[in-house]
Amino acid sequence: MEKRTFYLPPYLKALTVMLFIIVLVYLLVIGKSLLVPLFMGGFFAVLFTPLSNWLENYRVPRVVTGVVSLLLMIGIVVGLVSFIIANVVSFANDFENVSDRLTSILIQLETWLASSFGVNEKLAEKFNSEVILNYINENSSSISAFALNAIGSLTGLILIPIFMFFFLLYRDHLTQMMVKIYADKDPSLVKMRIISLRKLVQNYISGVGKVMVILAVLNITAYSVIGVEHAIFFGLLGAILNIIPYIGPLIGVILPVVYSFLTMDSLLAPVFVLISYQVIQTLEGNFLTPKIVGGNVNLNAFMTFLGLLIGGSIWGVAGMILVIPTMAILREIFELSESTQPFALLLGEEKTETKPSTSTDEIEHD
Repeated sequence: MEKRTFYLPPYLKALTVMLFIIVLVYLLVIGKSLLVPLFMGGFFAVLFTPLSNWLENYRVPRVVTGVVSLLLMIGIVVGLVSFIIANVVSFANDFENVSDRLTSILIQLETWLASSFGVNEKLAEKFNSEVILNYINENSSSISAFALNAIGSLTGLILIPIFMFFFLLYRDHLTQMMVKIYADKDPSLVKMRIISLRKLVQNYISGVGKVMVILAVLNITAYSVIGVEHAIFFGLLGAILNIIPYIGPLIGVILPVVYSFLTMDSLLAPVFVLISYQVIQTLEGNFLTPKIVGGNVNLNAFMTFLGLLIGGSIWGVAGMILVIPTMAILREIFELSESTQPFALLLGEEKTETKPSTSTDEIEHD
């Protein structure tokens, strides 16, 4: 019996894809409180899978390996968050002399404007320091609210370790599910793809982690030499924010520049902070990330930037962090089927095709 294929006109295919994207975005928006912890739990599970596999090689039960990985993850996250909150709360004590500092700068600016251009705006008299101090104090105490907003809610904070534990516990079951979905493919090929996906995420996260450690050391060293207080905090924060491409490094340099401007006597201090951060970012972009992270993600720059905008608009900070590895996983999944390979091509880097060189003998013969 001849197998019939269902033909769909191109315009209906395009309409179907557009409707699917609209429905998908709608589901991502309304399901943020559940999907963000689900994705984060999945990535934490992938990150701790090597530890679970290593413990299971010594015949440790999978439930125990899952609990050990879970406790280790909670300890690392709680320690990091506690360190950030403690430093941010202590910033209020560093801004006691901000009013005098800004007034002195404005007086110097008035003197320079008057002597150079004959302009006398009396900026120091118009300056109201109470507004700035109140703004700093209010925002320094709201770091915990910002962290919860990045995750989604307090419920999401509880769900992340639960999802991580179940992903670790049922990871073989999920592999079998993927084999059943692609039943028309060779099961060994599907399992190999799943293993490559797991390694892709692991290599990406571990590579980014190594880059973050190196950046933290370089940032802390540079800020300590310049004399910026809380150099460890700003160095670690800048390294952590580097996980968000394009936007993270910009935020990471603004904070120490503003802080050094408000708390240090020399006006050259924020300039030195900016220059040192730029040198470190140049080193990271041209050497560290290409050598350590390499082509693990293999996404083109346009789709990466577009993904960051979409992820940030839908899920906020969490979306900007999760979108890069998620797009890399989707690209690998799209490679499994011929019907979805164009989408993998859309997400991936442009492959340069080398043209066959024509020998001089062939040219002369023609």
